[in-house]
Amino acid sequence: MAKDLFLEIGCEEIPAGFVPKAMADMEALMKRELETARIEFGEIVTLGTPRRLVLAVKGMAERQPDAELTAMGPAKSAAYDADGNPTKAAQGFARGQGVDVADLKVVMTPKGEYLAAVKSEIGRDTAELLPEMLPRLIGNIPFKKSMRWADFDVRFARPIHWIVALYGGTVVPFAFGNIESGSASRGHRFMANTTFPVRDLSHYLEECERHFVIPDPEKRKAIIRQEIDRVARQAKGNVLPDEALLEQVSFLVEYPSAVHGTFSPDFLVVPREVLITSMREHQRYFSLVDDQGKLLPGFITINNTLTEDPQVVVKGNERVLRARLSDARFFFDEDHKVKLESRVESLKSVVYQAKLGTSYEKMERFRELAKGLAQRHNPAVVDKAARAATLCKADLVSGMVGEFPEVQGIMGREYALHDGEDAAVANAIAEHYLPTQAGGELPASDIGAFVSLADKTDTICGCFSVGLIPTGSADPYALRRSALGIINIILDKGYREPISGLVKASLQLLAAKATRPVDDVYKDVIEFFRGRFVNLMADRYPSDVVDAVVSVSFDDLVEAAAKIQALAEFRKRDDFAALAGAFKRVGNIVKEGVDTPVATALFQEPAEGALYEAQQQVKKKVDAALSGADYLAALTEIATLKTTVDAFFDKVMVMAEDEKVRQNRLALLTSIARLFGSLADFARLSA
Repeated sequence: MAKDLFLEIGCEEIPAGFVPKAMADMEALMKRELETARIEFGEIVTLGTPRRLVLAVKGMAERQPDAELTAMGPAKSAAYDADGNPTKAAQGFARGQGVDVADLKVVMTPKGEYLAAVKSEIGRDTAELLPEMLPRLIGNIPFKKSMRWADFDVRFARPIHWIVALYGGTVVPFAFGNIESGSASRGHRFMANTTFPVRDLSHYLEECERHFVIPDPEKRKAIIRQEIDRVARQAKGNVLPDEALLEQVSFLVEYPSAVHGTFSPDFLVVPREVLITSMREHQRYFSLVDDQGKLLPGFITINNTLTEDPQVVVKGNERVLRARLSDARFFFDEDHKVKLESRVESLKSVVYQAKLGTSYEKMERFRELAKGLAQRHNPAVVDKAARAATLCKADLVSGMVGEFPEVQGIMGREYALHDGEDAAVANAIAEHYLPTQAGGELPASDIGAFVSLADKTDTICGCFSVGLIPTGSADPYALRRSALGIINIILDKGYREPISGLVKASLQLLAAKATRPVDDVYKDVIEFFRGRFVNLMADRYPSDVVDAVVSVSFDDLVEAAAKIQALAEFRKRDDFAALAGAFKRVGNIVKEGVDTPVATALFQEPAEGALYEAQQQVKKKVDAALSGADYLAALTEIATLKTTVDAFFDKVMVMAEDEKVRQNRLALLTSIARLFGSLADFARLSA
């Protein structure tokens, strides 16, 4: 009979960003534990608040099934000597498995004959396994930062205060540090700081709500959404949509309630981004706007309690926000006293990176790259691109950005407009930081795109030049994000900008700073871009299609993406498998190919001439399709060769005895292989 498992870990307040990942990790860890233990199970549910992590498993089998386990040992040739006596290798393996050498068996594997120890294992009761399994699970939850408390030899995100562990309603007995598992949970720290018994998940959820705790994050989020909409209507405004803030706030509270506060309209002279940032980043407040989207002098904050006197809470929040906005207003007014252009010189004293020099030096490098991009793709804006590049980092030395780093670029735009700079230049200053996250907004203007591409390319090439290369677990300079940003901007704008040329131009500007050989850096950076492009495309198209195209070329990202899209569409054809098989056959025969021209005088079979004529006609149509970037049409034309290729293989012996005839036939097949090889490597496509 199957039973349900319930586990709750109660502790001090866990950082909001830790909880969602911990929930996912708990589910993965539990699934792995149960599968390893051969225990059948049903749905796994995880819940979380700042003070508790919950795991429930439905329908867990009461017992492991019996099993016959096979452990592989050394090869038979190494296990016995010439006289058939067991060697030390066989004896050691038997000893390690707890069996007699005579009980070892010889089994056939793909690699040959090997010794094996076959043992029968009697299944254990699940209730017997859980006291071993659950402490291991709790200790293995991988938090970004964990801590020890008192002198206990355990670690967790925050000190644990209670553990509820039930299997079929019965306590699973174990200890984690100084905490013994039991059946009693606790209510809200402030509104119901008492214990209550737990029978199972459904009973737990009912009791939690009675004790002012909403364990389900999605339910808390829905309540918060309802609350802020209700309060916004009362305040005669609308909530500025902010899903990321909603997600974060939902993991800061156990029982949410909303209140409305205001601030002086005088602060609205400060750019709205600064006001929103002050409320969002520092106070976790939701901003209010009117029906036209104009910022209102108000905010909504989410409390973790139901307050007896909301005005006390409101006044406290208003007082804190007023201090933050007063600082913003002060810096905004002070910054206006110095022109943005005058701040550029100060970048000479700002170290960008110890080995790569100052922010001023970096600006000079990517300004040249931006000018080159503009010259190639929109010559009319070269001067504006250069001006935007010159000014785009100047707000880093402003008082506002020093106090509110999140508004860099935004303040540069505001100060540029205040100083009378061209609006296109000012907007590009803000746009050059885009995108700020995966899938984020991209620069709308060419000028912003050129400066963004240049800045990000300099960052990547600069870091690689001095050995600051991302590892699997560390990317302190966010180079992966920069590379994806470059790729997405190029694809969005349709720039036919070879990555190789952009990288070479950047490395040339970095020559004086590089500590690694330029050829090594170039190869590493190109491979880095290749990896990011492949990952991005593999999220949209089959991985073998992406691999088939990228293995031929990806330097022109726009072209490569279009080829991938065309090949993915072409692959849907009913006869695709047969087509791919024919093309693979050609590729397998010619390998690297033959560079000699085809001589029609050496044809001996009608099938040779037929294939040659078909190839010549198709090549003209394919070249025309490629010149128009119609890659699906090119693939469709190439597909018409299948019948003629099949007939060629049926009628012609490629490896003829006469060397000239043989080489001529290989040259003919090479012309076919190179025709479809200009689009993709069909050998990399799965059937």
